Amino acid sequence: MTVKNGDKVKVHYKGTLADGVVFDSSEGREPLEFTIGQGQVIPGFENGVIGLSAGEKKIIIIPCAEAYGEYSDEAVFLIGKENLPLGMEPAAGQQLQMMSPEGQVFQVIIKEVSGNEVKLDANHPLAGKDLTFELELVKIN
Repeated sequence: MTVKNGDKVKVHYKGTLADGVVFDSSEGREPLEFTIGQGQVIPGFENGVIGLSAGEKKIIIIPCAEAYGEYSDEAVFLIGKENLPLGMEPAAGQQLQMMSPEGQVFQVIIKEVSGNEVKLDANHPLAGKDLTFELELVKIN
């Protein structure tokens, strides 16, 4: 039996960047559980699991387009400090949640603070990066 669209699966994984840095892993935790075809994980990860059998291991390389997308300079923008939470002392590297005019919540990272302006980056931290995953299919439900 191999994984196909609609199957619920459990997968152990280790994700690394091109330089070998581990950015995520299920080591020491329960395997990741998701249903194929429901968009619960990035497309390249889901596609890498399709066709595997329980117990099978595989290494996949996911280009950024099938992961978190290309890095977009348009997702970097300036706001005034007065738009930050009251009393907050912004510093580079801090993460914040913002809300779009449509009501969608999204994460930003403070890139730089200069005077009364704060440069925010709404790109996913892994945007623009190709990802390598070591996969082990634990179970097909």
